[in-house]
Amino acid sequence: MTFLQITSALIVLAGTFAAINAIFFRLPSAIGILIVSLLASLGLLGLDALWPSLHLTAELQRMVVAFDFSDALLEGMLGLLLFAGALHVKFSDLKAHWGIVMLMATMGVCLSTLVAGIGFSWITGAPLLIALVFGALISPTDPVAVLGVLRAAKLPKSLETKIAGESLFNDGVGYVVFLVLVGLAFPGAGAHGASFGDAALLFFREAFGGAVLGLALGWGTYRVMCEINDYSVEVLLTLALAFGGYQLALWLHVSAPIMAVCAGLLIGDEMTAHAMTQKTRDYVDAFWKLLDEILNAILFLMIGLEVFAIAFSIGAITAGLLAIGLSLLARWCAVIVPIMVLRPFRDFSQGIVPIMTWGGLKGGISVALALSLPESEFKPLILTVTYIVVLFSIIVQGLTVAPMARRVSDNPDPR
Repeated sequence: MTFLQITSALIVLAGTFAAINAIFFRLPSAIGILIVSLLASLGLLGLDALWPSLHLTAELQRMVVAFDFSDALLEGMLGLLLFAGALHVKFSDLKAHWGIVMLMATMGVCLSTLVAGIGFSWITGAPLLIALVFGALISPTDPVAVLGVLRAAKLPKSLETKIAGESLFNDGVGYVVFLVLVGLAFPGAGAHGASFGDAALLFFREAFGGAVLGLALGWGTYRVMCEINDYSVEVLLTLALAFGGYQLALWLHVSAPIMAVCAGLLIGDEMTAHAMTQKTRDYVDAFWKLLDEILNAILFLMIGLEVFAIAFSIGAITAGLLAIGLSLLARWCAVIVPIMVLRPFRDFSQGIVPIMTWGGLKGGISVALALSLPESEFKPLILTVTYIVVLFSIIVQGLTVAPMARRVSDNPDPR
């Protein structure tokens, strides 16, 4: 199938499944599309099991594998999704919570990687370095899923800013940690960083370089927009910044996710008041909100379809169920330790620990990273376990975090 045919098919399926969800299930759009997509995929698998002569599973598996989900997300959609998310998080609000956001996005991701990695090694018997790779890919919270849930949860502004900001940044940091560990665990597979010195250099170059590039491109785009008073051109400039900046970051071998977040924060902050008229700001906000919703729908549809690429077995399913509790424990460590470090110096919102633990949703990024792993005997196991954790996180945690947050927030001392 050509790229246009694949894109058309995804949009048709996303629209169809969104309509089915809106009529019958009435769940939050992205989660509903994922559930309908998953049910449709499982239905086709069951149909093929009843009538093997149809050969549905083999053909659909071939099509899903041929469509590189990992490349489509990590080198295409992710830049737009992160830019859109960052565009609607005010940097002025984020500054008030900068300490906790950065600690959770750095120390928290490293702690989560360590806890999840050691636990995964114990559960499956995988070598520690390979288990730590799993820990790195399952540690970042998915900003796409998180920001979608936050819109419905109606949390206090300070708590919402912490969760959104941490989710945006820990995604970029987690991706860099993943690259470092892949380089150490698979030195012969063409990955970067075969020694700890190389790994440290890679981490600095990716993280710092991505931030510098994002701020530089964001500032340059802002200066150009100051000279223009045409909303269609300015919307196009933001799209060019997200697309072009992400591809430039990939070419320069710096962190493209961190670039997208930094550029989005810069463009979305108060400086837009100086570069855009109110009409332009309305159009920019509406355009990126609509694009975010469309890409969300397609991403969650693809997650549901990826069931055809998963090799399920009793052992892998058991490991996946155990890994659900393990990922929640790792997330709890990533939240509680930074808060304990900062608690002597500042107060925190009610319910921050349980809400940020349960609201730290895993998503398509984890699946894409698992799919991008070099071929090895442990890749099918890691992919299956990751998929099970992601499904639980999006469906169960995603549907319950809003009522849980409201209940915990009403508790006079939820900490």
